[in-house]
Amino acid sequence: MAERVSEYLIKYLLAERQDISVTVVPENEEERFRLYRSLVNIRPAAEADKEYVKAEEKYLKALTAKKGITDKRDLTPVEKNIYLWKGDITTLRCDAIVNAANSAMTGCWRPCHSCIDNCIHTFAGIGLRYECQQIMNRQGHEEPTGKAKITGAYNLPCKYVIHTVGPVVNGRLTEEHCRLLESSYTSCLELALEKGIKNMAFCCISTGVFGFPADKAAEIAVRTVRRFIKSNDTEVIFNVFTQKDYSIYSRLLR
Repeated sequence: MAERVSEYLIKYLLAERQDISVTVVPENEEERFRLYRSLVNIRPAAEADKEYVKAEEKYLKALTAKKGITDKRDLTPVEKNIYLWKGDITTLRCDAIVNAANSAMTGCWRPCHSCIDNCIHTFAGIGLRYECQQIMNRQGHEEPTGKAKITGAYNLPCKYVIHTVGPVVNGRLTEEHCRLLESSYTSCLELALEKGIKNMAFCCISTGVFGFPADKAAEIAVRTVRRFIKSNDTEVIFNVFTQKDYSIYSRLLR
């Protein structure tokens, strides 16, 4: 069944393109998914017909279920209203997850890139890029660093995705970099509060390819969240993917 659905999706996406020639859909399911993901990653923001949307939902939700969904209610706080969880953020069932976006806000366009922006857009489905593009069209300019926008989550287990553009560090870390990273966390928290979101999961904003030192980024994240939840009833999950980041946050949290 999954093979037929993924083949349909791939053929639909290929039919939209005149510049890509694929004569045979791979039989291996892993290779098939990589082709599907690549086509989604490079697809311009546009709506698709109802049959595609229905098939995509079936396919992506089955893939996420196979990976295993973690429910926020099954997590144990490390201190009041704060959780630390190591895992794949696209498999987390909670109110909202935070995406480390780029200033164009339409997802990562590099086929099968390992960044969180790519992963979130891939497993959410093509509707997420389309909604982001509509937001950016209305805004009329790129998203400033340190600000945030909210969208639906589409085929992800969470309800919403909050997108923020963190600072890019090329060379020496400055006070302005630190101020902008704090602003990203604060903007996400304030937007969640405005929308009535009770719990949310932060990825490690600006670390990785954005070059922000992981230790300092975690210090800013924990300090900003602790200050915010003192006066607001918001639950925050610090989501990490590597053991290195888990160790850093474990040292910072009680």
